[in-house]
Amino acid sequence: MKEVTLPNTPASLEASSFLACLATILELPLERLPQPPEDEDPASGWTVSRWLGGLGLGIARVSEPTSFSWAGPWIARVRPRGMGARYVVMYGVPSGVVWDPCGDGNIRNDWIEAGFLLAAADIALALPPPTVAPIATGTLEGIWIAPAAGEHAQRVDVVQALAGRGLAGDRHVAGTGTFPSSLPGSALTLIEAEVCESFDPPLGPNEHRRNLVTRGIDLNALVGHDFRIGATQFRGVRLCEPCTVIDRYASRPLLRKPVHRGGLRANILEDGEIRVGDQVQATTDGTPPQP
Repeated sequence: MKEVTLPNTPASLEASSFLACLATILELPLERLPQPPEDEDPASGWTVSRWLGGLGLGIARVSEPTSFSWAGPWIARVRPRGMGARYVVMYGVPSGVVWDPCGDGNIRNDWIEAGFLLAAADIALALPPPTVAPIATGTLEGIWIAPAAGEHAQRVDVVQALAGRGLAGDRHVAGTGTFPSSLPGSALTLIEAEVCESFDPPLGPNEHRRNLVTRGIDLNALVGHDFRIGATQFRGVRLCEPCTVIDRYASRPLLRKPVHRGGLRANILEDGEIRVGDQVQATTDGTPPQP
């Protein structure tokens, strides 16, 4: 996402904030978006709807926005007490505010009165292109396990990877994590050291809550590909996008910056031992996986 700010003299705070949120999600300059008439609801009126249709997109209303979660961006209309309505961009499972074009992002859940989700008109035409497996070889720099959700992560130099389950001693194996265990992509989480170091101060293990920290390999490019850490095989399942859990454990707001940079969720394909210093390398031939 690329945050879009309001014009200097917005005609309507409600309409302008909606268009700024929409432009942020689409990563388009604000001037590319149509301007709805003053008497038209910007989120449900024909002006924006028809324009989105030209992009092969639509906008769907969320039935229960106060409890809605999505592993990506969506738009909420909020109405703080005694103030007018405005729109913000939400993100994550569970969701939190990642962009507030005309506020500080401190939004109470009971202020949310409506939610809207951008969607492809035809999903088959909007699937992302398959990734090409990275050819670079990375290094495993850190291994972190925690016995339960919220407990401090413990650094270990060597650990047993358990096929389909997780790392020995970790919450994903015990079923005591924030999210359900034994589902695809729930066994192992990874993050790049380079991403952690882009924060000031650097993102720590009790903030990112990922199991493995790697260096020198593009983890996003491992989605859909098999890879090896040491001699043990894994499969990249999906990006490990941030959610409000990261803010819950950290002493600073972190939700926005790790979007699309939060690491990788992976399956463990076989039992094996991994240790700090092991090489991390894709084991597929580099071609995009078939859907």
